[in-house]
Amino acid sequence: MLFNSYAFVFVFLPVTLSVFFICGRFNRMLAAAWLVLASIAFYGYWSPKYIPLLLGSVTFNFLAGRFISRHAGRSAGKMLLGAAITLDLLLLGFYKYSDFFLTAANDVAGLHLPLLRIVLPIGISFFTFTQIAFLVDAHRGLAREYNFVHYSLFATYFPHLIAGPILHHSEIIPQFTSASTYAASARSMGIGLTIFSIGLAKKVLIADPCGDIVSPIFAAAHDGLSIRLVAAWVGALAYTFQLYFDFSGYSDMAIGISKLFGIDLPINFHSPYKSTSIIQFWQRWHMTLSRFLRDYLYFPLGGNRRGKLRRYMNLMITMLLGGLWHGANYTFVVWGGLHGCYLMINHAWRSIVRRSRRPWWAGSLTAGALTFIAVVFAWVFFRAENMATAFNVLSGMTGINGIAVHDNTIGFWRAFAHLFPGYSVVSGGIFQHLPASPSRFELASLFLGVGVLSWATPNTRQLAERIEAACETSCAPASFYRYVIPGLSGVLLIFTLSQMQKASTFLYFQF
Repeated sequence: MLFNSYAFVFVFLPVTLSVFFICGRFNRMLAAAWLVLASIAFYGYWSPKYIPLLLGSVTFNFLAGRFISRHAGRSAGKMLLGAAITLDLLLLGFYKYSDFFLTAANDVAGLHLPLLRIVLPIGISFFTFTQIAFLVDAHRGLAREYNFVHYSLFATYFPHLIAGPILHHSEIIPQFTSASTYAASARSMGIGLTIFSIGLAKKVLIADPCGDIVSPIFAAAHDGLSIRLVAAWVGALAYTFQLYFDFSGYSDMAIGISKLFGIDLPINFHSPYKSTSIIQFWQRWHMTLSRFLRDYLYFPLGGNRRGKLRRYMNLMITMLLGGLWHGANYTFVVWGGLHGCYLMINHAWRSIVRRSRRPWWAGSLTAGALTFIAVVFAWVFFRAENMATAFNVLSGMTGINGIAVHDNTIGFWRAFAHLFPGYSVVSGGIFQHLPASPSRFELASLFLGVGVLSWATPNTRQLAERIEAACETSCAPASFYRYVIPGLSGVLLIFTLSQMQKASTFLYFQF
């Protein structure tokens, strides 16, 4: 089931919310059990045949976690930890990477092994990583859970089940055991609806229109058409914003929905395109995945404790595996490798240039622009279906494929073409040979709008914090965040719902 569907907004969510609080008035465990059943139904709405897979994973990891926590720090617990994580990864690998490794074997060894064509169970990466983190924390003595209902809710809780955020046991289980969670709160409802409205608007009003621009460009690149300069940059930038507003929109909706139930989920994004370095970008982008990779991969590899060379190796290994986690494709490995290189360069630069004071504004602006451009180039591999498609788009972005312009400006561009050997200027407009051709005004308006939202406005986290703070004071300025922002979000919600032509899937569902 999709958050951006009428069935979810008008049926599933109101029914689940109402029954949860009714049950909570009489028995908190019953309310938690109801939420588990609702979460399983939410998951099964996509494909009921994968419900046994989800339940099997939850049951196995619960039992393993109990044993591990009771033998924390001992060899028996360590052995089971290794076995449990291995089984979790084997299950994930079978569904997600079987065809990838078979294809690699065929390419390298010249074999002709048949592909399995396995359908990837939705959300398997997220609920697997969430439970692996629980097992590791149980071994470290940081987590223990003997209540199967609460653990099942932790693993299957529908707001985060499909596409995160990736949870830590310690930040969610205490909320399931708190009596205040099971009593409806007008404040939580107001804040939750505000965050949900913003997230839904990100998806419907920004991400989906950007996707309409991205798809024909990358499809043409995949088909072998030469993607020229302007079209390549339009496609890359449109995807840069589509991915951000699609995934951050999902995360906002998850946080907003959970807030309706009185449960706080961790923030997943904090204006990543405002970053002035790749290090800062990964502190702001998909923050729960960054935390998982840091705590359960980078640190166990040694982190930065064994010298610079080992640190750079650990960074590269972490980012390569992080890229592969996103998908079974060489393009994701290259994307991860690029960010690994970016991080190594960033850390090396910081070790050379140590500033004792804040950099000049022009320096910050330049650093931000370089960071953003580096991220955009890497996103091309993230979006492309194969390496040939990625290199086609990148060739267009660097001018190798030439430029296609409108007829009334072709003379102007050709006057400068002689300065760049091999650089061709042809007639054809922005979307040469492409089926979708938005006007220049539409493109300019879209990019201007998303640029302002990305760089010049407070993000959802900051708005939520200001609304929370406004609820604690009665001064006049606080009324803007206490009443005006929630009121405007209500209007935004109504408008967004009126614009939902179809329930389009979220990009991160494929991971």
